[in-house]
Amino acid sequence: MTHPLGNPPTKIVAVHLNYPSRARERGRVPSQPSYFLKPPSSLAGTKEAIVRPAGCELLGFEGEIALVIGSRAQRVAPEDGWSYVRWVTAANDAGVYDLRYADRGSNLRSKGADGFTPVGPRLLDARRIDPAGLRLRTWVNGELVQDDTTDTLLFPFGQLVADLSRLVTLEPGDVILTGTPAGASVVRPGDLVEVEVTSGELSTGRLRNPIADGPGLKAYGAMPRTDPAEREAAYGSAYQPEPLLDPQLADGLRSVAVATLSARMRSRGLPHMSIDGVRPVGPGSEAMVGVAHTLRYLPLREDLFRRYGTGMNAQKRAIEELRPGHVLVMDARRDPTAGTLGDILALRARQRGAAGVVTDGAVRDSAAIAGLGLSVYAAGAHPSVLGRRHVPWDTGVPIACGGALVQPGDLIVGDADGVIVVPPDLAHELIDDCREQERQERFITEQVAAGESVDGLYPLGPAWRDAYENWCKGETQ
Repeated sequence: MTHPLGNPPTKIVAVHLNYPSRARERGRVPSQPSYFLKPPSSLAGTKEAIVRPAGCELLGFEGEIALVIGSRAQRVAPEDGWSYVRWVTAANDAGVYDLRYADRGSNLRSKGADGFTPVGPRLLDARRIDPAGLRLRTWVNGELVQDDTTDTLLFPFGQLVADLSRLVTLEPGDVILTGTPAGASVVRPGDLVEVEVTSGELSTGRLRNPIADGPGLKAYGAMPRTDPAEREAAYGSAYQPEPLLDPQLADGLRSVAVATLSARMRSRGLPHMSIDGVRPVGPGSEAMVGVAHTLRYLPLREDLFRRYGTGMNAQKRAIEELRPGHVLVMDARRDPTAGTLGDILALRARQRGAAGVVTDGAVRDSAAIAGLGLSVYAAGAHPSVLGRRHVPWDTGVPIACGGALVQPGDLIVGDADGVIVVPPDLAHELIDDCREQERQERFITEQVAAGESVDGLYPLGPAWRDAYENWCKGETQ
């Protein structure tokens, strides 16, 4: 079989994020390009099948523009970078997200399998092309799913060549995959992916690759696995996650007061379930109900803050890990003398679909947060940033927040009185208990308003039981 590029390249370099549409989809805009390597053995041509190993679920396609280097590039300037590109063609940067965890960052097994970089079918002469005037389109089973142009790239092609050549010598035949636009998603055996790059009248033709089933992996190393975060990453904008919380259960918890939940759990021997010392930041239109996702801060240590507190730290990761229905619960050791959340991250939490945020520390930008329409509970407000008291340490672990132990997956309910932790396995029973208690309290309120003494009435005693049951019959009619 003829190699799609004639001779194999010495390396294939892939760019993580380059199209603004994809950056918006991912929720971050990099200040500099970042890369990973794919082995030359991953190259394939048009009409060759992309094989999904048995046991893998999340085979992703990414339509891309591939640059083929024409002459040796070493420490070239950005304005000269494009002159080192000889050919342009279409590519599909395929990969299985089920194995991404195994080589986090390098993507070797998830992106480097044989046949996972099809290119072609035709090479366009780079000397006849305006690098800012290309159009990239991808179809799945005949439906257009990606359509973008190169005039707004975060990192133009010449910059990519120059940046890489500062440290890595690019040899003739080397390939640079220049990033994918929004719309990349998951395909399955039986699907057909097509990618085309055009420049005015010039076209690469459609790179056509069917998706096929393959044999399972031998258990000599990491095996495929998935989780909600990987599914979301794989499906991109097409991702529609299963609700974290059954809507009927959420409505049930929203229909009862936190004070009543607290009383019913106390009667069951659970008196320490309230998150103490937190109050709503701004007015809340309805009760907050969601599933706990946790973030733990540790006391500030300046030498460790440089390592753990900067960049994509645990605080930012926790925000990006949120799914619709999550409540982010922060353990700030009940220290309200430093901010643990600002308006930008609160906005991002809202955009991620969070049901709310709870911190036993402080928030900054409290007025802006109050206007976001996101339920936020905090121990106070403070103008500082993280580096005053806290180091964001880890996420998704059991924490202490306001004196309550909170595990990931616990149910979190808040209203004007405060916030309480609800064990998921007790939720349905507690709702029934609370509704009965609140029904009794409505009856008691009517009697007190009519002039009755609370003696024997509150709490409801035997002398009032028949009157209460008759009242209930009238309420249901």
